[in-house]
Amino acid sequence: MGRAFVFGDNIDTDLLAPGHAMKLEPREMARFCLEAVDPQFASVVRRGDIVVAGANFGMGSSREQAAISLKLLGVAAVFAQSFARIFYRNAINIGLPALVLPEAGEIAAGDEIGFDLEQGRADNRTQGRAYAFQALPPHLLAVIRDGGLTEHLKRRFNGTRA
Repeated sequence: MGRAFVFGDNIDTDLLAPGHAMKLEPREMARFCLEAVDPQFASVVRRGDIVVAGANFGMGSSREQAAISLKLLGVAAVFAQSFARIFYRNAINIGLPALVLPEAGEIAAGDEIGFDLEQGRADNRTQGRAYAFQALPPHLLAVIRDGGLTEHLKRRFNGTRA
């Protein structure tokens, strides 16, 4: 359960991980995440909050720091109408759920959102609405549950996961 932070279409990786912050350590860089569209975002987002956006979220460069910044800030998931392919894979690879939700535009800033990855369901507790999102396939759910691709592969090759 977390608060929704709502953004529009075409949020690019330069907005998520600005060029001027790229030489900083990841936790420091995250302080500048989305500053160009919401200067307060990094200072007010809390662990468990949700980013909600329109189409083509994460477009632009392939910088994985874009997804890393969101994860370091405690974002529990990103719901968007669609994702740029490289951002989507980067998010999954670090254990950040990137979930396609066609009705993302119906969610308002500050709405309390809960979600269930296995059921493919999001609940907007503020509006009393439920949404079905595109469920992740089992192999990607396993990556998310394990905390990202690196941890998933460690578990798999160490025999701690079937």
